[in-house]
Order: sequence, then structure tokens, then C-alpha cells
Amino acid sequence: MVMDLNADLGEGFGIWRLGDDLALLDLVTSANVACGFHAGDPVTIRRTCAAAVDRGVSIGAQVSYRDLAHFGRREMDVEPEELCAEVLYQLAAVDGIARAMGGRVSYVKPHGALYNRVCRDEEQAAALIDAVADYDPSLPVLTLPVSVVHAIGAAEGVPTVTEAFADRAYTSAGTLVPRREPDAVIHDEGTVVERAVRMAVDGMVTSVEGTAVTVGARSICVHGDTPGAVRLARAVRDGLLEAGVVLQAFT
Repeated sequence: MVMDLNADLGEGFGIWRLGDDLALLDLVTSANVACGFHAGDPVTIRRTCAAAVDRGVSIGAQVSYRDLAHFGRREMDVEPEELCAEVLYQLAAVDGIARAMGGRVSYVKPHGALYNRVCRDEEQAAALIDAVADYDPSLPVLTLPVSVVHAIGAAEGVPTVTEAFADRAYTSAGTLVPRREPDAVIHDEGTVVERAVRMAVDGMVTSVEGTAVTVGARSICVHGDTPGAVRLARAVRDGLLEAGVVLQAFT
């Protein structure tokens, strides 16, 4: 059993800080680095990439809608050509900084509203895949098992990787419960660890309706912007290791 553990990092902006990036980088195997559109700025991106390289953590570009005011969690309608260009812009920026720090971007993960939108919207998903294909078609895209991104990526020769969320509630359809709904984010440490281990060992998670959902994940995400994020990530890491899971970046 081999599993990647990823977290969203570099989500500060200017003097505003969010989460403990350095502590999380000691725990995860992959870092989804904010690209400046929902969070992050050049200094934060540089520091996060440098710290990831120092620790041997894989760097991913966490692309999003251009929405700093709402942290990229606001549903937006963006023309496909514009979205493709904006994803390409973000990817190139973070990869350039990562390379200057001695690393590189090795995968792409959409953030927030864009993540959920491209799971179901073929047009928006195609714009995302087009941007990755234009930049480097060998870069895998991280997404849910039920996402339309898998088929579109396969058609364009862009690999995709399935991930699961230890601290997010699922619907019976295999999608994430919207954050605006109660209990969409799970904070209880024991519950999160139990779910993560089941995802890794059995490839399953229980939905809010009580049904078993197949996730078949190669990577598990723990969020870096939730209260007690470091403690929770450490508990998940320890739980996976105790269950015999080998933690290794999927890249």
C-alpha cells in the first residue's frame, strides 16, 4: 500500500499568513502551492517552493479562478480561452520559481470552485487540460474519481491521478459536500484518521447518506487552512504509517 499525502500550501498573501507551511511540509509528500489567483504572492511562492525542495516534497501548481476576495471558492463563469490562458499563466509562474529554487512543478491541482467545476463541466475541464497540454502534457492533474477530467485528459494525452479528501464529507455520488452545507468539513481527529486509513487500505469512504463510496485514491489531501491543520495532518500521517501504508509522492 503506497499513498501520497498532499496539502494546500503557500496560501498567505502579503502580510496575511494562513497556516503553518513549514510544519506541514515536514509531514506531507506533495505540496499544492497557491499560484497567486486565490492566494499566494511571489515571495510566498518562492519561500514555499524553496522549503519544499529542501525537504524533498513534490511541488504541484494549485491553479484557480482569479478570485482573491473569496479565496477561489466562488463559482465563476470564465470563457474557455480565458480560463486556459489563466491556468497556463499560473502554472508557468510557479514552475519558473520552483525551477529557480532547484525543483520543478510535477503536477497540477485545481483549487476550490474550479476543482469542483471541472469535475462536472466538460468545457471548463477541457480548458484546464488544454493549458496543461500546452505547457507540459506529461504533468498529471489531480482530481476526484468521478471527474470528467479523466476522460478529457486521456483524449489529449494528459495523465490524471485520483485523490481523496480525509477531512471532507462526500455525497453518495462521490462528489464533495459543498462547503456552505453543515459538516462539509470534518474536524474530529479520530474520524479524519479513520477515514484516511480506510481510503488507503480499502479504497472506500462513507457518504453523508451512509452509503459506501469507492475512491481508489493514489493521493489523500489534508487541508492546510483549517483549525489545527498541523495536528490533524500529523495524526493522519501517523495513522497511515501504523496501518502499514508507505507514504510516497505519486510523481
